[in-house]
Amino acid sequence: MADAEREERPERPAEEDGTALLFNSLGKQIKVLREAAGLSQKELGAATHCGEALVSSMERGVRTPQPAFLRLADEVLGARGVLKAAIPDVEKALAKARTRHPDWFRDYAKAEAEALAVHDYSNQAVPGLLQTEEYARAVFTQRRPLLDERTIEKRVADRLARQQIFERWPAPTFSFVVEESVLQRPIGGATVHEHQLRRLLHIGRLRTVELQVMTTDREEHPSMGGAFILLTPKGLRQVAYTEIYGHSRLITDHEEVSVFTERYGIIRAQALTPRESLALIEKKLGERR
Repeated sequence: MADAEREERPERPAEEDGTALLFNSLGKQIKVLREAAGLSQKELGAATHCGEALVSSMERGVRTPQPAFLRLADEVLGARGVLKAAIPDVEKALAKARTRHPDWFRDYAKAEAEALAVHDYSNQAVPGLLQTEEYARAVFTQRRPLLDERTIEKRVADRLARQQIFERWPAPTFSFVVEESVLQRPIGGATVHEHQLRRLLHIGRLRTVELQVMTTDREEHPSMGGAFILLTPKGLRQVAYTEIYGHSRLITDHEEVSVFTERYGIIRAQALTPRESLALIEKKLGERR
C-alpha cells in the first residue's frame, strides 16, 4: 500500500533544500506572536478555522502553514504583514515538497498531490492521509529493520505534509474503505488509538470525504490480494497504485486499472455505508471509555 514505505533506500534530508528550516522558523514566529497576543493554541485555531492540534504541529515545524492560515493569523495576531510576507516562500516550498519523498515513492506522491480523485482501500493500517502524527510515528518506530530517529521524524513530517491535499479547493473527490480489523488494532497504545479513531470521525464527516468500513463478518471479499489506491491525475486517465514489502507499482495500463476499478466498486458495495461506518467508529470509541 502507498503508506507502507518499507523499502529502505538512502534519502536526502529535508534540511538540504531549506524547507525544514523555513517551516521551523515560521513555526517559532507563530508561537511568539500567539503568546504575545495572549491566545492559546485552541483559541488561535478557532480564529483561523483549524484545530488546536494543527496549530501545535505548525508551531513545531511538523505541519506546513498554508497561505490561507497565514493570512488569517497575520490579522488575528496583529503581525502587521510579517506572516503574509512568508507566503511566497511557503508556496515555493509546497511546490517542491513532493521531492522530499524517496525516489521510489516520488511518482506516486506527485500524482497524489495533483489528483482530482483519490480512492483508497486499506487492510493493514489506517491510510497515511488519515493518520495522526502520533499514529504515524508509532508506525515508523515499529518498522523492521529499525529506523534511526532522524529518518523516523522525516518520514512522519513527509506523511503529514501529504495531508495538505484536504485543504485544496476545489477539493478532490475522496473515498476510503478500511477493514474493521484496522479499527481494532491499537497501534501506538490506547491513547494513540483513541486519538486516531477521533481523527477518522473528523475526516469522515467532511463533505468532500466518504469513509466506509468493511466489517469482518463479510463472507465474501473481492480483494484478498491486498490494499491498493486508485488515483485520477489531473488531465490523465485513472491509475492504480499498489505496494507490498517495498515493491511499489504505479499502474497506468487501462485494462489493468479497470480490474482495480471493478474490485473497488464491489468493495464499496459490500462495506458499511458512510453513515453506518461513522456510527461503528463512535461505538468503538464508546467501548473504550
